[in-house]
Amino acid sequence: MSGPAAAAGGPVSARLSFLDRHLALWILAAMAAGLGLGRLVPGLGDALAKVTVAGVSLPITLGLLVMMYPVLAKVRYDRLDTVTRDRRLLVSSLVLNWVLGPALMFALAWLLLPDLPEYRTGLIIVGLARCIAMVIIWNDLACGDREAAAVLVALNSVFQVLAFGLLGWFYLDLLPGWLGLATTGLDASAWEIARAVLVFLGIPLAAGFLTRRIGERTRGREWYETELIPRIGPFALYGLLFTIVVLFALQGEAITSKPLDVARIALPLLVYFALMWAGSMALGRAVGLDHPRATTLAFTAAGNNFELAIAVAIATFGATSGQALAGVVGPLIEVPVLIGLVHVALRARRFFPEPEPATAIAAAPEGSARV
Repeated sequence: MSGPAAAAGGPVSARLSFLDRHLALWILAAMAAGLGLGRLVPGLGDALAKVTVAGVSLPITLGLLVMMYPVLAKVRYDRLDTVTRDRRLLVSSLVLNWVLGPALMFALAWLLLPDLPEYRTGLIIVGLARCIAMVIIWNDLACGDREAAAVLVALNSVFQVLAFGLLGWFYLDLLPGWLGLATTGLDASAWEIARAVLVFLGIPLAAGFLTRRIGERTRGREWYETELIPRIGPFALYGLLFTIVVLFALQGEAITSKPLDVARIALPLLVYFALMWAGSMALGRAVGLDHPRATTLAFTAAGNNFELAIAVAIATFGATSGQALAGVVGPLIEVPVLIGLVHVALRARRFFPEPEPATAIAAAPEGSARV
């Protein structure tokens, strides 16, 4: 999605490239393909699950790295200081991600799944795992502030390492005990969390930074923006679709064999995504953020790090546990919901003040596709 096109008037669909215009269709097809492969090819899920490096799924890791690298290569790292000076954005993000988000998921899990403790625990773990991966794609599609997304994702990563284990203890043990509810232990080491952050964010972030630094120094910024970025941009979509196929192939049988359970898990997730995204956009508007940064705030607050949530659930409760299934259902609901919210975000521009000059430039890269 090009910057100028995104800024023009007219229907949203008319301002999208062919790939972007039908992105929901490609994602649904990838989900269906993954589910079908998981059901039709005996042992495929088990075979994919065994392809790991240091306990991390290699196919999913490769897909995420390919998905995130082009977007992080588009970031203008020389503009990050304009984001770090915006206290409205940073404070709002911290409160939404580390106070309201986990608390809302805890409340919805207990309210809507009081009789299903395994799924309830899995959803609470999903709520604790703040997004550091796919949110970059949704933000980019919705014309959010790319530099702001990079800063907020990095901030989430630091807090994830520091706070995930503590919040897990609070929401699964301490708080339920105070309220007279059932408690559940959570065994997640700081190293496991740090490793997930390093793999899913550190590697593509370093690669994107070095690509821009070396490319601009050797060939110049104009060549980098007009020649290189359009060539590598589509790989973000390819990586996204590959990741979705692999993810749903891994759990295809579990998802399709328990449709009622999936529906029960889906309900609190739907409510969560809707409330977090809409509330974050409203908060951004209330504190005076422009549309690109309010959009970034909303998507970074509404998304979750399902890779980490699934890894923690499997390590603590087992691969066939209800907690793991709840983690897998997360992206099943998140992907189509957030791609729908991309279109809502694009239509919401008229309710926000005009972007500041630096932000407007950051949100509209020169001559490059958004994905």
